[in-house]
Amino acid sequence: MQVHTVSFDDFSCTEYHIFGIHSALEDYQLAYLLNSFLSINFKRCKDDIDLKIKANEAYFPLYEYTNYQTDNSWFLVSNVYKTKIQGDNLGLFSESETRLFLLPEKKKVDYFLKLEGEFTQHRIDKINEVINEIPQVITSYNIDTNTLKSKEFLIF
Repeated sequence: MQVHTVSFDDFSCTEYHIFGIHSALEDYQLAYLLNSFLSINFKRCKDDIDLKIKANEAYFPLYEYTNYQTDNSWFLVSNVYKTKIQGDNLGLFSESETRLFLLPEKKKVDYFLKLEGEFTQHRIDKINEVINEIPQVITSYNIDTNTLKSKEFLIF
């Protein structure tokens, strides 16, 4: 009997690019601005990315846009999930805020933009340039996917 092993590469798109976006905007506000500036049409996915991190449930909002003419898919996902913890042993303050991260090694990144499909380097640079022109975006940059330890969380 032949055994087939499944690897991470079986589930991931071979051609994708990831941008890190720093912004204090809410996810829906950033999606709206990206739609406006890039002439795309992000829509909120029915299901968020659900993870259990350190005994806490975390839900990361996910937005998707598919261009059927070029066969490209775009995904916008928040890197931060904020949850409030209530307890009697917190002293003067009865609740505390905890932040959980989709990719813990990139804690300073607020959002990830994942582009799947074929993109020229010129197109990638142009997308990054346009994102950086949005006044509410602090910065945006391309992330080398080979440096990510938790990239399996970016499979959607």
